[in-house]
Amino acid sequence: MAQQRHEHEHTTTVTEQGRFCLARCTCGWRGPARRARSKARSDAADHVEGNPPLPDLVS
Repeated sequence: MAQQRHEHEHTTTVTEQGRFCLARCTCGWRGPARRARSKARSDAADHVEGNPPLPDLVS
């Protein structure tokens, strides 16, 4: 499990649920389900930095 701390006491974790990974924060935020752990970790890092994740665009 990856954890990150921020001065506003956001603590994020990445958990697996079946084939998907989710990023969650102690503030109640929850990222979208991802198949790649790296993408879920990026969502968590963006949340801590104050940048919401961009939606995936499938063309």
